[in-house]
Amino acid sequence: MLGFLIRAALVALGLWLATDWVDGVSIDTPATLVMAGILMGVVNSIVRPIAILLTLPMTILTLGLFLLVINACMVSLVAWMLPGMHVTGFGAAFWTAILVSLVSFIGSWFVGGKGRVEVLRRRR
Repeated sequence: MLGFLIRAALVALGLWLATDWVDGVSIDTPATLVMAGILMGVVNSIVRPIAILLTLPMTILTLGLFLLVINACMVSLVAWMLPGMHVTGFGAAFWTAILVSLVSFIGSWFVGGKGRVEVLRRRR
């Protein structure tokens, strides 16, 4: 549970950066931002695998680049479900998905599988 909450916080951080850096993305309140992070985690764990399975031939044909479109659709789905989060078009959703993915990827370096911050020490 702690790992999910930390990852939701990373997604919320990515969404917050997207509101500043991507034209066409806005989130009304900080509570909506937190809810968007949690809802994005739920959508990515339930809806995204189904979408990937259904579009597997297209994903294989495009050598995996279609996954970027699926990620943009997940951002648009969250914006559609959550009042207070606004995404104006596919381009805004696309760049938001890329930014959220980058922030989550970098944050995952510091968060272990169980949601704990890991410190790696090198032995001499």
